Amino acid sequence: MRNYIPDIIILFIIIVTVTIVRLVSHILHETLSDGPDLAALPAGGVDVHQAELSLSQLLDRTSKEYSWLLRMMVNLFGYLCIFVPGVLIYKYAKRTKYMERSERSHLSALVKFCFSGTSADGSDRPLDGQPGGGKGKRTTAQECLLMGYCLVGLMGSYLTWGVLQEKIMTQEYEGPEKRKSHFKDSQFLVFSNRVLGFLITAVYLVGKRQFRHRAPLYKYSFASFSNIMSAWFQYEALKFVNFPTQVLAKSCKIIPVMIMGKIISRNKYEFYEYLTAVMISVGMIFFLTGSTDESKSTAMTTLTGVLLLTFYMIFDSFTSNWQGELFKSYSMSSIQMMCGVNLFSTLFTGASLAMQGGFYSSLVFAVDHPKFVVDCVVLSISSAIGQLFIFYTIATFGAVVFTIIMTLRQAIAILLSCLIYQHRISSLGVIGVLIVFLAIFLRVYCNHRLMAIKQRHQAAQGSGSSKPRINV
Repeated sequence: MRNYIPDIIILFIIIVTVTIVRLVSHILHETLSDGPDLAALPAGGVDVHQAELSLSQLLDRTSKEYSWLLRMMVNLFGYLCIFVPGVLIYKYAKRTKYMERSERSHLSALVKFCFSGTSADGSDRPLDGQPGGGKGKRTTAQECLLMGYCLVGLMGSYLTWGVLQEKIMTQEYEGPEKRKSHFKDSQFLVFSNRVLGFLITAVYLVGKRQFRHRAPLYKYSFASFSNIMSAWFQYEALKFVNFPTQVLAKSCKIIPVMIMGKIISRNKYEFYEYLTAVMISVGMIFFLTGSTDESKSTAMTTLTGVLLLTFYMIFDSFTSNWQGELFKSYSMSSIQMMCGVNLFSTLFTGASLAMQGGFYSSLVFAVDHPKFVVDCVVLSISSAIGQLFIFYTIATFGAVVFTIIMTLRQAIAILLSCLIYQHRISSLGVIGVLIVFLAIFLRVYCNHRLMAIKQRHQAAQGSGSSKPRINV
């Protein structure tokens, strides 16, 4: 007779965790309902009983300068309803050897897939979408067509994404009775982007029949958490700094990426990499000093915006380094990586939104502001398509060409933002922009030259030669 006790214990862990999360969210709701910041009436002067507001709506009514911190803490607590049962089930399964002893069932198969992965089937061939999978010889005309295809795809998707991102987070939408209001829940945008990204990649994997690889499913959760946190900080920062500042700040993530590379992978870097990192930092300082934005000009909002961008760069740099380690260890394809990360991102953000009532408040906003629905859908589509073009461009032309295209995209994004949303940048700010992009192109050139020297050196003296270095 089959022993159902281990399965019952696992289900009990999940039920207890969800119950505790619901209880704490109710306590938070009651606490915020009695808070002093909630006395103001909503936009338009319509009285709304606080008891009818969701936790997400109550968070929106707190002070702008500190609401991001409170919302972040509530978001993190929402993520715990996925993390905590996952950790407890993992500990229980290891302690009782559940995965080895349990009889075959849907629950046991799911637990094994999450924590043990799948065994190698001997087919370690390069997968579709994985750089290095081999590319046939193409004519010059084919190369130009493919290059144009990648250029248009990356530019179109990410320029659209950037313009809509700034519009949704900074511009007012006109609702019923001509009342205007801002959309404030950044996590709903992260959720909608990740859901669509997961669905697109899942359909692709089903069509290509790329189901099996050796990575345990939980390995994606770390990159997923850092990915949704970096995206959330990126959206929240737009409430305090303008879009050009955010774009330039993204260029500075080279510095935390290098730091994370040393910590996680023990990487070593060349002199030109340190030099360009310093140049980018100096250019960013010039830009922040020389850019002005009347709507976000106080010292507190500027400091908050810089702090949020700093957190964005830290989490984003961890994401790329952790994904690099997974690629080395398990040889999955880029589409499988995107699918796994987006799966956990959907679970994390969905659970947190459900706890806060964020789905309800966002849907209410969407019903009252139809233009927001269009912007949100197009934003999610452009984000998902952009990720696919990233993988395709790197697999087809390599990281150097991809970096050049994305650098050009950043420059055009700044120009578009200044034209559409009328941001003003002083001459010092322009100098800062030029320094940043000069450093990026210098980095790409030196990296390409170093690889060429290394290939010639190995061809002349054999693969055992030491790593060549160049002076910049």
